[in-house]
Amino acid sequence: MEPVRTCVGCRARAPRSSLLRVVADGSILVADEKAVLPGRGAWVHETDACVGKALTRRAFVRALRVSGPLDTQTFESTLQRKG
Repeated sequence: MEPVRTCVGCRARAPRSSLLRVVADGSILVADEKAVLPGRGAWVHETDACVGKALTRRAFVRALRVSGPLDTQTFESTLQRKG
């Protein structure tokens, strides 16, 4: 049975393989495509809707338990190159 995670954008539960893990490297939001980076992770669908909703609601800051704002420009540009 495959592990299930909750998307921080739409709050829907989904298999781990269909979600992207995201971690905070200092104050920078980083996509962890292989899901092996150390630290606390948040999971999100790789869709513009889910990522946008998570950024608007500041869900990454809460899920990753980071104090202060996160730099999301690198993360957003990585997703745009893939899409």
